[in-house]
Amino acid sequence: MPTAASSPDDSYRSPLLWLVAIGFFMQALDGTIVNTALPAMARSLGESPLRMQSVVVAYTLTMAMLIPASGWVADRFGTRRVYITAISLFVAGSVACALAQNLTQLVAARVLQGMGGAMLLPVGRLAVLRAFPRERFLKAMSFVAIPGLIGPLIGPTLGGWLVEYVSWHWIFLINLPVGLIGLVASRIYMPDGRMPSVTRFDMAGYLLLSFGMVAISLSLDGVSELGLRQAAVLVLLVFGMASLVAYWLHAARRPDPLFTPRLFQIQSVTVGLLGNLFARLGSSCMPFLIPLLLQVSMGYSPAQAGMMMLPVAIAGMASKSLATRWIGRAGYRKVLVTNTMLVGLTMASFALSAPDQPLWLRVVQLAAFGAVNSMQFTAMNSVSLKDLDGSLASSGNSLLSMVQMLAMSMGVAAAGAVLAGYTSYFQTSGQTQTLFAFRATFGTMGLLTVASAWIFWQLAPDTPKAMPAEHPVDVA
Repeated sequence: MPTAASSPDDSYRSPLLWLVAIGFFMQALDGTIVNTALPAMARSLGESPLRMQSVVVAYTLTMAMLIPASGWVADRFGTRRVYITAISLFVAGSVACALAQNLTQLVAARVLQGMGGAMLLPVGRLAVLRAFPRERFLKAMSFVAIPGLIGPLIGPTLGGWLVEYVSWHWIFLINLPVGLIGLVASRIYMPDGRMPSVTRFDMAGYLLLSFGMVAISLSLDGVSELGLRQAAVLVLLVFGMASLVAYWLHAARRPDPLFTPRLFQIQSVTVGLLGNLFARLGSSCMPFLIPLLLQVSMGYSPAQAGMMMLPVAIAGMASKSLATRWIGRAGYRKVLVTNTMLVGLTMASFALSAPDQPLWLRVVQLAAFGAVNSMQFTAMNSVSLKDLDGSLASSGNSLLSMVQMLAMSMGVAAAGAVLAGYTSYFQTSGQTQTLFAFRATFGTMGLLTVASAWIFWQLAPDTPKAMPAEHPVDVA
């Protein structure tokens, strides 16, 4: 069996790609299939569908916490052992989700599932990086990324169909046969990939960073889901911010931190990472809010709500190449400022949603959001990594992955808090329809996204207009 010292030959490379693609598909599918099923889960568990965001937050936040450690764990214990463990945890978490009897059990199972999901893509990508020569790596990762694009395409529709015609439990149980195939294939085709010498893990920095992310996300989620009082929310928020500041002070004096502060000496990296965080705070809540709006306020069935997410995914895939050409003509700064505002405005346009809105107009609205949001991801990811040299590329890529997952977690938590606040306000005013609360939430989150365009305005005007030769594959 090949090791880190001897990369696998071509007889192993092709099966390895399929194996990593299976893991990527499982992760990407699970990230979207749940959203359509949230109202059905709420009814089954005796919860309000407007307070189910913790099911999404628990998964994405766990992934954000574990991504920084995934590379070190793979080097220390070997890619094969870690990848098998990741699939096992993911499958076990999926089964536990299907068996959950209340919301607390479901959230705990999602944490277990997220522990596995956090290692699937980073460790699989690391195995591909070591198995393929540099000139073939981008082509290999493009192949692996295809299932990641198919997952969001079929996830909402499949989730809605399973909920309506079978049971919401099956959105988790379908991971079982795929996971078992992945386990068998991992033992045969995944290289060991263990490094002979591994630097000491920055445990103190990892704990500071993890606590900061968890505290800030829980402070947002606590406003609506956990029932925390204002003082507790404020304490969590302050402690979370203090923990993140303490991490960067710690990293500045440590020779081998998780993420070196030298990354933020590069202006495009600083702007790209901060822009990713704040722009995604708004846009990441849309896969959570749209199916809820359609089912709770528009009377759509789960299957119909899932079908309505198809225009978002199809338009997103079709617009990928447009971002490259647009950046080549106008440059990163103009593209990101303009497109961020377009993303925010299309989000805010959902504040005009009404039950009697023509179907064709709703489809156009969803497709427009999918197109500009996809271009936003491509441009943000590329500008974040394009100026990193070899010594910083790995650290910058891991930090970008963590920021993406953290923004998804915080975005859903923030949208849930805003929705809960508006729901309470309109019920107090005597307007019990949730449609008013949804409209106000879309408007608020859209304006938040528009405001993040100011971050991209800080890019240097002379930012190179050409896309890098090997721009990162967008897996958001």
